[in-house]
Amino acid sequence: GASLDAPFFYPVSTRVAHPIAPQTPGGRMLQNIRDNSQGWIAKTIIGIIVMLLALTGFEAIFNAASNNQNAAEVNGEEISRYDLDQAMNMQRRQLAQQLGQDFDASLLDDRLLRDSALGSLIDRMLLLQSAKNANFAFSSEALDQLILQTPEFQVDGAFSAARFDQVIQQMGYSRLQFRQLLEQEMLIGQLRAGISGTGFVTDQQVDNFARLEMQTRDFATLTLPAQQEAIEVGDEQIKEYYEANADRFRTPEQVIVEYVELKKESFFDQVEVSDEELQELYQKQIANLAEQRRAAHILIETGSELSDDEAKAKIDEIATRVKNGDDFAAVAKEASQDPGSASEGGDLGFAGPGVYDPAFEDALYALNEGEVSAPVKSEFGWHIIKLLGVQSPEVPAFESLKPQLVRELKAQQVEQRFVETSKQLEDSAFEASDLAQPAQELGLMVQTTEAFGRDGGEGITANRQVIQAAFSDEVLVDGANSSVIELDPDTSIALRVKEHLKPAAIPLADVREDIVQQLQRSLAAEAARAKGEQLLADLRKGQQPDDAQWQAVEAATRSQEGVAPALLQAVFRMPRPEQQDKPSYSGVALSNGDYAVVRLNGVNEPEAALTDEEKLNYRRFLASRVGQQDFAAFRQKLQAEAEIERF
Repeated sequence: GASLDAPFFYPVSTRVAHPIAPQTPGGRMLQNIRDNSQGWIAKTIIGIIVMLLALTGFEAIFNAASNNQNAAEVNGEEISRYDLDQAMNMQRRQLAQQLGQDFDASLLDDRLLRDSALGSLIDRMLLLQSAKNANFAFSSEALDQLILQTPEFQVDGAFSAARFDQVIQQMGYSRLQFRQLLEQEMLIGQLRAGISGTGFVTDQQVDNFARLEMQTRDFATLTLPAQQEAIEVGDEQIKEYYEANADRFRTPEQVIVEYVELKKESFFDQVEVSDEELQELYQKQIANLAEQRRAAHILIETGSELSDDEAKAKIDEIATRVKNGDDFAAVAKEASQDPGSASEGGDLGFAGPGVYDPAFEDALYALNEGEVSAPVKSEFGWHIIKLLGVQSPEVPAFESLKPQLVRELKAQQVEQRFVETSKQLEDSAFEASDLAQPAQELGLMVQTTEAFGRDGGEGITANRQVIQAAFSDEVLVDGANSSVIELDPDTSIALRVKEHLKPAAIPLADVREDIVQQLQRSLAAEAARAKGEQLLADLRKGQQPDDAQWQAVEAATRSQEGVAPALLQAVFRMPRPEQQDKPSYSGVALSNGDYAVVRLNGVNEPEAALTDEEKLNYRRFLASRVGQQDFAAFRQKLQAEAEIERF
């Protein structure tokens, strides 16, 4: 194991959980996981790491600070407002990550975001409660091994405690917090797999689905175009449309706001650090650099097939072979009972202090490079250890780290000043009748935005909190300064409305052309539909138009390229023709206003029988879908039966 809580992952006991000990129950489980790395557990752990790294950045999901106010209660268990706030922040970051430059904060509705986040937290708590009630468990040994095998925590293919600490600290987690989250995800994953994995389908269902999926259809279409250029729109129609849609032809309500801005970055030039403080921090940082040792071992386990005396006798025999010249790696592949390292010749990779069992580590650090230890006893059995290599840490020079050290020390002072100044701004803005006084007291500049509406604008006016504050009754109606708004962890502002631009009617002349185009589009589409429906009625009576230009498609599949999705969907919803020479008809209004008349000529069933592989693939697909539906139904049942109170 590696040191995730001194001296190992475990927070309390003296359990060892390293690849040297996969013979424990947790170790055997993880061997199966490793052998089936495409399973849900492997995907879950990688997914957690990638998601948290991508979305949470340097902010913590958990924090030592607590909030006694609750957002909800689920079967007696509480969800705090702090947890809800963090979940909402994560959803915002997730949207920003997914949409990139297209992300528009002004489009976010905080109420809907809150409902979504709270719903997810409640759903998660219900699943955890259900998993625990069903006695699902994931052992500490298994968690340890799972972390050890996670690529995000490895350097050169081997687990690195330093890398682990770096990653979880960036996510804002302590070791114990990360383990708790990981355990919860494993429990939910077990529950999901346990329910979804029971989905099954009959042979008849597989055959029916495959027959429908492989079915093709012969059809033809006759498109009646929406001829906008043929539509003439009169002044009376334009005026009538303008008056009926008056609300659409009004300028939006807008405001222009003044604001003062506090930026944390501006405080760095206002604080100083001494050389003594820099040297002290430098010494602390380089003291954390530890020598890395590359160990290989041969393990004979005790407590199962062999007694302690028998295991000791066997390791003594192996030690004699190695001492007499047998190749250590070859003997490890042959005799070691650690499946995690035996195939690698016993190689455990590089690791620093605190990674291995204390007795194992003491023996390792007593060796010179290339030496092999005498037999060593650990909780899991008897080992002989070989030191394959030593990596001495590279100690960076003070000057190379100085800029980083200066910023780190200044950041502590800056944070305090930023908090204090934000409080001063809050008090001053509350007491003042405008922003000139707070700006003068704090040495800030009053800035002015462009006009923006309730949908927001650019820059700070895209921020939902800014929009809500600007259009609040307190600021917009009463003319007061807003409270301090945190735009991000490094920026806060206070604002007031400088000018309120109320909605006004847009003159008809300014929107006349837009109205004409809209009327032409809608009237042309109506005309095409009417003509198409009349044609359908004639066709169903057996009357065929003389000038019909049908476009035929033979043996179309459900994913046929070159056919509009709406049209293809309509084709496969049409009833099978009653007779070969009597096609069925339908009509579809297309997105561009055209109307398509569809003639279904025939339905073709698959001729070749399914191969065993095709049947298996269809069965897996259908069983997976059934399993997902079962799990969704299970979640709905939990929701229906739970005692949930939202605050």
